[in-house]
Amino acid sequence: MIRLLSLFVCLSFLLQAKEDINKKITQTSSKLDSFSKDYSTVSKKMAATAKAIIEQKKEILNQQEFIKSLQEELFEKENNYKGNTVELQEMKKRQKKLKEEQDNIEHELVFVIAKSASLSIVLEEKYTASPESIIEFEVLNKMFKGSKEKANVLNQQFFANSKNIDQLNEQTSSLEVSIANIDKKRKDMVNTQKANKEALEKLEVAKASYKLELKKLLEKQDALKKTLEQLNLVKIDEIKKASQKEERRIAFDSKQPPPDENLLKVKKHGSSFQEVQTKNYTGEKTIAPLDSYTILKKYGTYTDPIYGIKIFNESISLKPKGGDAKVKTVLNGKVIYADKTAVLDNIVIVEHEDGLHTIYANLTQISPDIVKGKKIKKGYTIGRVSDELIFEVTQRTFHINPINLFQ
Repeated sequence: MIRLLSLFVCLSFLLQAKEDINKKITQTSSKLDSFSKDYSTVSKKMAATAKAIIEQKKEILNQQEFIKSLQEELFEKENNYKGNTVELQEMKKRQKKLKEEQDNIEHELVFVIAKSASLSIVLEEKYTASPESIIEFEVLNKMFKGSKEKANVLNQQFFANSKNIDQLNEQTSSLEVSIANIDKKRKDMVNTQKANKEALEKLEVAKASYKLELKKLLEKQDALKKTLEQLNLVKIDEIKKASQKEERRIAFDSKQPPPDENLLKVKKHGSSFQEVQTKNYTGEKTIAPLDSYTILKKYGTYTDPIYGIKIFNESISLKPKGGDAKVKTVLNGKVIYADKTAVLDNIVIVEHEDGLHTIYANLTQISPDIVKGKKIKKGYTIGRVSDELIFEVTQRTFHINPINLFQ
């Protein structure tokens, strides 16, 4: 009774674990689809890494579901496997014995048939009508009939034994297939467990790379905010800033749950998320800061798919289609900042009418004649960029979606 209860508890646990994993796979697929739609909201490098991480998690969950399924099946068949192995050994012994019996029957049958044939030939010979010959004939005839009867019995035994051997062979083959199937599943489970371990190691490497890129992204944002704050172009809530910094630290430093437990549990970070006040652009459309580009990062809010951190992109990132591309001011204005920084390379900030400011960060170089106080016209080259231009627009401490200026 206790054994049956233990078996029921184990099966219930395995079935529940399988159901949980199926649910997680569904959530992962949904998350992957959602992330693919927002692919351009972060840098392509980060997006590709995050996508790879999510796909890796999905692969891990599939592997774990397969392992759980095999464990469940092997658990149910373990007793049968042991019984089948013992039964197979017994059957092979019976096979050997039956074959020996069949060989003996066959040899005896051949001998009896040969004896019957010889007696038949002798009986067909003509005998002289003497008492001795008549007695001899009767004896031989009786021997012939006895041989025929024995041959008939041996023949029936031979065919019955053949049928038993065929049935035993069929049962043996079936048992061998069942045992081989379980052995294969055991081997599959070992191989899958090995692949799962390698996938987890690969996942950790990807996550470490992603964390580094995410930290760089946040450092760039923080550095630009600090520069704009010093110029009184934006205002930052210091209490929320400190709280947000602490939540980011927790998100990065906290031990992640094991990959087979709550892989997709989204942490509720971002309660202190600094809401950015956005203002609509009402001016006329103008030129873009680059002649030819692709958008790497859009303006707006998104939740990081790996750490659950809520991030607001106050800027947009534009990648020039040609190397060492010219960066142009998008409106007439006056340079109020032009300097090199530790995190964002070179930054140029231009002040325009009606409290509007455009910020050009991550420049490879600043044009030699671009200095603080210089008045410049729309389309004037303020520097060059080879990798990624960070372009931001503010108006009286409000942010404006930069793309609205020229698209």
